[in-house]
Amino acid sequence: MSGKGAILRTYRYATALLEPAATGLLLWRRRRGKEDPARHAERRGHASVKRPNKPLVWLHGASVGETVTLLPLIAKLQKRGFAVLVTSGTVTSARLMAARLPGGVIHQYIPLDVPRYMRRFMDHWRPDLCMICESEIWPNLLIEAQRRAIPVVMVNGRMSERSFARWYKMPKTSRFLLSCFEACLAQSQGDAERLAQLGAPRVSVAGNLKFDVPAPPADSDTLAILDGQTTGRPVWIAASTHPGEDELVLAAHLAIKPYLPKLLTIIAPRHPQRGPEIEALAEANDVAVSRRATGGSPERTIDLYVADTVNELGLFYRLSQVAFLGGSLVEGIGGHNPIEPAKLGCALLHGPYVHNNAEIFAAFDRDGGSREAADAQALAGAVHRWLNNPAEARQAARAAAQTATELGGALNRTLHAIEPLLMRVAIGQRESAP
Repeated sequence: MSGKGAILRTYRYATALLEPAATGLLLWRRRRGKEDPARHAERRGHASVKRPNKPLVWLHGASVGETVTLLPLIAKLQKRGFAVLVTSGTVTSARLMAARLPGGVIHQYIPLDVPRYMRRFMDHWRPDLCMICESEIWPNLLIEAQRRAIPVVMVNGRMSERSFARWYKMPKTSRFLLSCFEACLAQSQGDAERLAQLGAPRVSVAGNLKFDVPAPPADSDTLAILDGQTTGRPVWIAASTHPGEDELVLAAHLAIKPYLPKLLTIIAPRHPQRGPEIEALAEANDVAVSRRATGGSPERTIDLYVADTVNELGLFYRLSQVAFLGGSLVEGIGGHNPIEPAKLGCALLHGPYVHNNAEIFAAFDRDGGSREAADAQALAGAVHRWLNNPAEARQAARAAAQTATELGGALNRTLHAIEPLLMRVAIGQRESAP
């Protein structure tokens, strides 16, 4: 038996046998609020809408960051006349896509990578082309696409040093799975080299699509109200925080408050359902707090505002002079995307753990748009320095915005690279028409 055949059989048998466990996993996630009860069947491959009667391009992103990255590409594909299907795996990303996808674009939850679920999904949607964002490598997805001769492209491809080390221990598996991609369009030269070393046969560097994503929107009326409530106050935001970081942000707030009595700190947790626990943390430390999700506002008596809603970061970045990017003060997350606040006039701060966006943060650090703060004390010092010196903060914000602009262009390079595949899909559709 060939190595390829052994990999295919072993993985498919294992995931087929584990299908009952997959059902249990979905129910457990549903009880924890990590699955949408109304769309539970989609995770087992059951479609909730009809397939459009036109060439269909399927784009997949794991969660919020990846699906937002795909937005400019989605708009271009729709403009070219393709039907577009977007899949993701989290409730938060689905809510965000409901708010930000162009009209006519379909969102579905990605099925679990179980053979029967993937067959059911593919049989209904019959995609003409599949684009997978960053590093979502699911064997049954790739196998089913290969069986149907559906070309698969990795866009905004990423292979971190940590992921590379794991895949490198499974050379036959990684080579087989990466050979299923028609092309891998990498974010950087380092990503391209690691993908090629693992066995991807067709790799090129297109750049990072995140730099071409428009700044997140904000409702103008809501922004005007919030701006009126915060005028004259120094405001900073800790965005996309994770457990273990909120305590450090709160400690920084308490350290700065004696020097800036009007200080307003905004915490926007990565997972909005954590709002109540952040509120409880603030109350335990005698900090005046209110939550966006319960109708609270950042009125003058409030010191900590919890922005526990979806698709409103555009509002809070516009209100803030300084933005700290979460997932970077605790190990295991790797730091979240700093490009959005850079485009909206924030000076940037981050912790030491930024391996998921290492090259992006390195560029901002190099150009003066961002700084590292390794702990609560350093975070307090950096926030206080910029809020107490608005001219210096504005200079850092301008540097961050300039870096974000200079590193754009990946969208056009990606479209150029996939043009032959788009032409093949369009021609195939015309030839099959009656």
